Amino acid sequence: MQQLILEPTPQAQWQALVHDAQARCNQQLDETLESYLVFLLMRFSDKPHSLARIMASDYLHSQACSGEQRVERLRDVGDHCLLFSGLFPQLAERRLVRVSYFVKLGQSSYLQLSDLLDRSWSVAYGHLSAAFVVLMDVLHAMRELGGESVLTPLQAMDLWQDTGSRRCYQQVCGERAIATPGTPETH
Repeated sequence: MQQLILEPTPQAQWQALVHDAQARCNQQLDETLESYLVFLLMRFSDKPHSLARIMASDYLHSQACSGEQRVERLRDVGDHCLLFSGLFPQLAERRLVRVSYFVKLGQSSYLQLSDLLDRSWSVAYGHLSAAFVVLMDVLHAMRELGGESVLTPLQAMDLWQDTGSRRCYQQVCGERAIATPGTPETH
């Protein structure tokens, strides 16, 4: 049985969980990605109503907006898609879509943000788009810290084929598999 260790602050608790998940899936996020993920988890940990959102509708509405409103909506879509694909992939099945749908929509949202924003934020959101699958893998590993797999073998196979997820490849081939042929080791 795994021992529960409580950290002094919510940020420290999320950071510890992200570190444990990175170790579990043999990924090392850079400081930007790790910080974004920790603050994303903190921001949405007390908002269970966000799971009821329809991402396609939110994404389409973002396209009709401009300025700061468009930026906020695109960021929300990207963030929700990351949480859905990483922490709640079973929601995709209930909605009769593949998890990779959320991955592609989230990547696209972050990529659009990188085109809209100034240099420093542009680079950050471009990095989030490129590393979306790695972040999803870390979130899967976080959910699996409890001992149960977050995906069925068939879901893992589909997600690996659709996105190149290293974590899904390892699940399909067994935990001894180190890397997906033809994909980068880390981001």
